[in-house]
Amino acid sequence: MTLKHLNSLYSLVKTPQLSGRYITNSDIEKCFLNFPEEMVSTIGFSVERRPIYALRVGGGPKKILLWSQMHGNESTTTKALFDCFSLFLTNNTIPNSILEACTLVVIPILNPDGAERYTRLNANNVDINRDAQDLSQPESKVLRDIFNNFQPDYCFNLHGQRTIYNVGSSSVSATLSFLSPAQDKDRLLTPNRKVAMSIISEINEYMQAEIPNGIARYDDGFNLNCVGDTFQRFGVPTLLYEAGHFPGDYNREEVRRLMFIAILKGLEVIAKSKGYIDYEDYFNIPENGKLFYDVIIRQAKLNDQSNEISDIGILYEERLVNGYIDFIPVIEIISNLDMHFGHKEIDADQKIVRSIENSELEVANEIDFVVINNDKIALKPQNN
Repeated sequence: MTLKHLNSLYSLVKTPQLSGRYITNSDIEKCFLNFPEEMVSTIGFSVERRPIYALRVGGGPKKILLWSQMHGNESTTTKALFDCFSLFLTNNTIPNSILEACTLVVIPILNPDGAERYTRLNANNVDINRDAQDLSQPESKVLRDIFNNFQPDYCFNLHGQRTIYNVGSSSVSATLSFLSPAQDKDRLLTPNRKVAMSIISEINEYMQAEIPNGIARYDDGFNLNCVGDTFQRFGVPTLLYEAGHFPGDYNREEVRRLMFIAILKGLEVIAKSKGYIDYEDYFNIPENGKLFYDVIIRQAKLNDQSNEISDIGILYEERLVNGYIDFIPVIEIISNLDMHFGHKEIDADQKIVRSIENSELEVANEIDFVVINNDKIALKPQNN
């Protein structure tokens, strides 16, 4: 399974019905029209009685459970899954080898109410990924029921992470991050954790040619309320995938392609493996840092009354507006940010930086434009 081959296939199988960041049940239901009827089932309902769907493909003995949009605003992996489904329905050696060895059960949107609102939480304002012990929410019970009934040999827990993450202490954005979750407070290297680490190591090695140094390792702090930690504790190797930021890709279409490749590589490793022993390279993957802002304005003077020079760190707030996600620039911090990086950096050259209304900038301001030396500069991402 070469990267060249996968990339050539991707242009053919990318699902045209899905794009951007706002993906809901109504979007994926259109895709179901292209699938065999027996592939799709309704396995439960959300708080607001939206259906929770599962797709079953393959007939092999290795059982893999995958779920996406546990957090409703983390849609990149959902898009990638449907690109994988399109590939699975072709007569190609890559999907055939996976589906002959594996049976996949996939929940593309576990939290359809959160997806509709574009929120992390469900309709009861509960984080499903902190409900693995209480099982207080219908979505949590649906996932646990399918886990108990399917009895998977592996789990893929598919998420999205914010633009703030970098790789280690470098200025490289964490485009993809992975984790073999802890299953106890001591974070012991249990056999199933090692299996997940070994698979992640192979994914990382494979993906380096595509995003050199752009892969990080997510924090493995233990929390049994998290689904991944719980399933790992049940003895099932569980892989956390995090879709992060690629430069300029705020709609996460490039990250979607990379996630498509990473999911398939994880499945291929499982399909072909007869055992897992090489897990040590997992620890060579740098941990996630949190050193990025979406925009940094460097060397800014805030007013005429002071000669103080500061940097201005801006993060985008993702806001649902008329069915699309708008990226609202919000000033997060005004300070020295020499140890931080901006996905976009503006050098104010010690000149006064004001709002377009000529007011002084303050933390928590929403601001689409700034004026520097009479130049109006847009802060929103382009082509989004």
